[in-house]
Amino acid sequence: MASLFLLPAYLPPKFKTSTSPPFSPSRRKITISASAPSTKRTRKKKQQQQQQQQQQYTGEEENGYVPTLVSVPSSAEKVLRLVFMEELMVRARNADVAGVSEVIYDMIAAGLNPGPRSFHGLIVSNVLSQDEEGAMHALRRELSEGLRPLHETFISLVRLFGTKGLATRGLEILAAMEKLNFDIRKAWLVLVEELVRNNHLEDANKVFLKGAEGGLRATDELYDLIIEEDCKVGDHSNALTIAYEMEAAGRMATTFHFNCLLSVQATCGIPEIAFSTFENMEFGEDYMKPDTESYNWVIQAYTRAESYDRVQDVGELLGMMVEDYQRVQPNVRTYALLVECFSKYCVVKEAIRHFRALKRIEGGMKVLHNEGKYGDPLSLYLRALCREGRIEELLEALEAMSKDNVPIPPRAMILSRKYRTLVSSWIEPLQEEAELGYEIDYIARYVSEGGLTGERKRWVPRRGKTPLDPDAEGFIYSNPMETSFKHRCLEESRIYHRKLLKMLRNEGPAILGDVSESDYFRVEERLKKIIKGPEQNTLKPKAASKMIVSELKEELEAQGLPTDGTRNVLYQRVQKARRINRSRGRPLWVPPVEEEEEEVDEELDELISRIKLQEGNTEFWKRRFLGEGLQESYDNEIESDDSEIIDVTDDVDAVDEVSKDAEDEEADEEEEEVDLNDTQVVDRIKDKEVEAAKPLPMIGVQLLKDSDQMTSSSRKSRRKSRVSVEDDDDDDWFPLDIHEAMKELRNRKVFDESDMYTIADAWGWTWDRELKNKAPQKWSQEWEVELAIQLANKVVELGGMPTIGDCAMILRAAIRAPMPSAFLTILQMTHRLGYVFGSPLYDEIITLCLDLGELDAAIAIVADLETSGIKVPDETLDRVISARQNKDNP
Repeated sequence: MASLFLLPAYLPPKFKTSTSPPFSPSRRKITISASAPSTKRTRKKKQQQQQQQQQQYTGEEENGYVPTLVSVPSSAEKVLRLVFMEELMVRARNADVAGVSEVIYDMIAAGLNPGPRSFHGLIVSNVLSQDEEGAMHALRRELSEGLRPLHETFISLVRLFGTKGLATRGLEILAAMEKLNFDIRKAWLVLVEELVRNNHLEDANKVFLKGAEGGLRATDELYDLIIEEDCKVGDHSNALTIAYEMEAAGRMATTFHFNCLLSVQATCGIPEIAFSTFENMEFGEDYMKPDTESYNWVIQAYTRAESYDRVQDVGELLGMMVEDYQRVQPNVRTYALLVECFSKYCVVKEAIRHFRALKRIEGGMKVLHNEGKYGDPLSLYLRALCREGRIEELLEALEAMSKDNVPIPPRAMILSRKYRTLVSSWIEPLQEEAELGYEIDYIARYVSEGGLTGERKRWVPRRGKTPLDPDAEGFIYSNPMETSFKHRCLEESRIYHRKLLKMLRNEGPAILGDVSESDYFRVEERLKKIIKGPEQNTLKPKAASKMIVSELKEELEAQGLPTDGTRNVLYQRVQKARRINRSRGRPLWVPPVEEEEEEVDEELDELISRIKLQEGNTEFWKRRFLGEGLQESYDNEIESDDSEIIDVTDDVDAVDEVSKDAEDEEADEEEEEVDLNDTQVVDRIKDKEVEAAKPLPMIGVQLLKDSDQMTSSSRKSRRKSRVSVEDDDDDDWFPLDIHEAMKELRNRKVFDESDMYTIADAWGWTWDRELKNKAPQKWSQEWEVELAIQLANKVVELGGMPTIGDCAMILRAAIRAPMPSAFLTILQMTHRLGYVFGSPLYDEIITLCLDLGELDAAIAIVADLETSGIKVPDETLDRVISARQNKDNP
């Protein structure tokens, strides 16, 4: 091995080699020679000095070698030297440089010459006091005495220079050790380790690579330390180079080293790099297989990549992790990253499932909040729940935050366009600002928000600027289309009854018990009616060209637009308002329709309650796969109207897009100035409604349509190929009968029943199956008000501040119910927050209580208003007093 380091300039001439070059690979031993020309007088003087040194060294066993000519020291001299050495070492450990020097002078005065161990104590005292110049001065003094320093002396100096970050001086010490024929490996390891631990990574990498190139082999601990530290600071290049050196030295990279590299690759913004490393781990040896942290880094890389939607990649990675569940299990960071990913890409159902797993781990909310970094995933999740009207899950999340002592993040409380927060922005009507009981000074509000100084947050980016997400920092949250809690309850009911209908058709009448065929058909029709929901045609606005003046004014007035002008002006105004609503993703205004109350059939409801869903019940489906309990499929002739049933779990987005496209096309055609008579317009509208009502064609149907357009020659050739395939006995085939098909699957052993498991089985989600099969609660205005009050109180408890618009919306919902018992609770909460409504709103509440016969509620409201210092009009007090007198004196 070649010499690694440079020869230091401070070595005395006595310790310079005479023949060996500085980088001689022969490793010749050092020969000591004098640099001055030799004379007879100097030779005689040197011989006398050597004899004196030999006599002095005989009593000092600390020099590391025994001269050939020695004089046996006396026992008294040994005891005296031992006493001096003990005192010297005690002072050296206490970093007492002056004390060590004093002991050395006392030794000389007593006739004892200090040896290498004495100077070792002097150098160590300087090292412990962090005095590198003093340590080097002591070393030069030792060398000038003609002594050979100890190996431990050089180690202590190297440690000092590593701590100070003086890599160059450390290399000089290593060179000196090499010239004195010491083993430098330990000193090199100490120097690199100290440089790493004291955050001098650049110098540590240089020293490490210099030694590795010279053939020095590091310890496993040092390889792990320097690779980990390089990756922590993002130095991927050096970490990879050192990993290659480690493999060249005979130690292969393990899961730990790959995870360190993944930690850097996950933050570079190109997740494909991290995934390629992950694939190498996946198909490698057992010692490099990915663990939970490996999956976490790749999930993070996909989640925080800003190129495009990566939720599909995360889903595939999640599937691989579930398949490997016997070896790899998720931790709190896994769940937090998955919640962040699914919230970011609006897959809220999956985000909720993983959040329920996260909240069962102590401190999970702090990990999800992540100190507000990366867009604050906790706020993103809370607002995603609010946006989709999932208020039960929102309350569940706030309870988990309260358990982990996590306050509600400020970003979760960003205002909506109507000055409402997550406390009430899910209460219908969604597109209206709350009625506060007094006129709003919009100019004063604009000024107070910083409109004159430019500090006011914008709803959307300025025109001509780079398009940004309205949810980005600096912009008030503006979602184009929110879902109300009422609509969410309706959708959940449809999804649940869709599953019931599918289960009913799969199981047949046997699932209902001992019932007749007519009962089966009644239950099926009832489920189909619930799934279909109310007629969709009533929710479409009437064509503006067919509306009379009163209808045009009604639509304009409902949207707060001017209603003056001729019919042509009103028509143009309505068309423009509709175009604006479509461009901003808002629903079109339709005349209010009174909802018909559903007829309750207790007998049918009891039969429907007998249908038990088996979603997520792995044992049930295993028995089915083995042929146990499998019956003939009972599927009757589906009527034509059944084709309108849409799988809301899969095709809602597609149906919404088709309906929007149909509305846009209809609106565009209405705006064309074409002279058509009334009958032609009516026929055209009817045709378009029929086309919009048609179900989406399935992919198989589209393929069949494409195949019909092929030429006859291609059909003949395909027919011939089909015949040849049918004649081939070796070709794969599959029976059509379900019993035979299941039997064939078992015989072929395509997959075993042990492979039948869900993510809930693999990860121990005991709650998942019960929640999936739970019947959704029916919406009611009273339930909505109760949830709103709970939500507002929980937000206040966690440090949030609802707006006065939130309080007004909750109060208005209680008025619609009506719920006089909730009026006082809502008003007390409002007054505690420091808000005061206008007198007309208070008067309306008290009057409503009196009309409903709730005199005690009216009196309690009046008392609370007076306690809060709010003046009640005399007319209102007179009505309350007269109602009280009438009650006392009927």
